[in-house]
Amino acid sequence: MADLAALAESLINGKAPEVKEMTQKALDEGVAPGKVLNEGLIKGMNVVGEKFKNNEFYVPEVLIAARAMKGAMGILKPKLAESGVEPVGRVLIGTVKGDLHDIGKNLVAMMMEGAGFDVVDLGIDVAPEKFAAEAQEGDVVAMSALLTTTMTAMKTTIEALEEAGKKDKVKTIIGGAPVTQNYADEIGANGYARDAASAADVAKELIDA
Repeated sequence: MADLAALAESLINGKAPEVKEMTQKALDEGVAPGKVLNEGLIKGMNVVGEKFKNNEFYVPEVLIAARAMKGAMGILKPKLAESGVEPVGRVLIGTVKGDLHDIGKNLVAMMMEGAGFDVVDLGIDVAPEKFAAEAQEGDVVAMSALLTTTMTAMKTTIEALEEAGKKDKVKTIIGGAPVTQNYADEIGANGYARDAASAADVAKELIDA
C-alpha cells in the first residue's frame, strides 16, 4: 500500500523525481487524490513551513521542496478536479506596481499551493486595476512589495478594490521586507504576513473568519 508518510518525507527532502513517482504510484493503487494531497503533500509542506519559520530551512530548501510539490501537483490536479475535491480557496497573488521582485512572491505562491489553495499568479509590477479586475468574491488578494517606494501601491490597490465594490467581498493580505503590521492596519488590509510560511496560515485564518 502507498506510504504517504514516506511521500511527505521525500517532499521535505526535496526529492522531486521520487515525489512524482510516489504520487503516481499512490493514485495507481487507488488512494483517493484528496488523501494523497492532504496526508502526503500538504503534510510535507507544513513541515517545510515550520522548519522555515524556525530557521532550520532557508529559501533554497523551501524552493526545492516547492518544486517537488509542483511536479506532483501536475499529476494530482486533474484527479482532484475529477473527484470533486475543492481547493481551500482561491488566492490572487502579485508583486505590486513598480516592483519587479518575485522570489518572495513565488515562495508565498508555493506555500499557498502547498496549503491547498488554488493560486492565480499575476506576476510582477501588477497595476491596482488588474488586481481589482481579477478579484472574485471569496478570494484572498495577496500583495508583495520589497521596496519602501512601492509599498504605497498596496494602498492604491485596496482603494481600487473599494472602487470596484469588491473590498468587502475579498480579503487582502500584504507582505515583503519593508511591510509591517502597522502599515497593514493603516491601509485597511485584512492581514499581514512576516514570511512565506506565515502567509498561508494568515490566508487560512482570513478564509475561515
